Amino acid sequence: MIAPPSTQQIRYGHSDEGWGSFDTLLRDTARNHALKRVIEIGGGANPSFTPDELRNLGLDYTLLDISAEELGKAPTGYHTVCADIAGKDFDVQGEYDFAFSRMLAEHVRDGARFHANVARLLRAGGYAVHFFPTMWAPPFVVNRLLPERAADRLLSLLYPKRNRHQQAKFPAYYDWCRGPSDSMIARFESSGYELISYTGYYGHREYYERLPLLRRLHERIVRWLIRHPFPTLTSFAVVVLRRV
Repeated sequence: MIAPPSTQQIRYGHSDEGWGSFDTLLRDTARNHALKRVIEIGGGANPSFTPDELRNLGLDYTLLDISAEELGKAPTGYHTVCADIAGKDFDVQGEYDFAFSRMLAEHVRDGARFHANVARLLRAGGYAVHFFPTMWAPPFVVNRLLPERAADRLLSLLYPKRNRHQQAKFPAYYDWCRGPSDSMIARFESSGYELISYTGYYGHREYYERLPLLRRLHERIVRWLIRHPFPTLTSFAVVVLRRV
């Protein structure tokens, strides 16, 4: 019988904290557990670790992405694998110590296959870390429902300085992208993982920068939710898993 998660495993915070701490989480995970064989899933054009960090930390680092075009935008010095992590015929060989993704999980159609395939990449005891937006935050519901062309136009309106070459817009499906509910924990455990931590984050104020009144109301709601959390109302989540 699987023990229920402890309060230390489940926590909540502001989305600013999530964005600000994720890079530190990745580096601390690699350093504290001496994880050397690392694969970043969906890193493509924007690897999370710089070439200098690879040398300093002694990492054997691979970028896996479905798009050869995105991989071609990455700086030199990285191993690359072009493959669909959620594909039925995914056959990339694993034994990695550490696999992670940032804003990738929402773009796969089949969350169960995605997490099962990531588990196949890892050795027993290896770590997986994923940072993703969650249903049912209003901006992501809108993104899911709008036609892709309209969603891209809306994103350009909200972020006029977005570099489309380095920050391309891809279709999002949000399968298995939820806050830290019991049902989501059970799903991860059924995919061959032990839950280490699951953090839900509230807030997406960048979408309201041009609407001051709505932004202030949004921040009041976020502060209340952090004190009285509901997993279904998170905006982002970070899950840390260990392969059993």
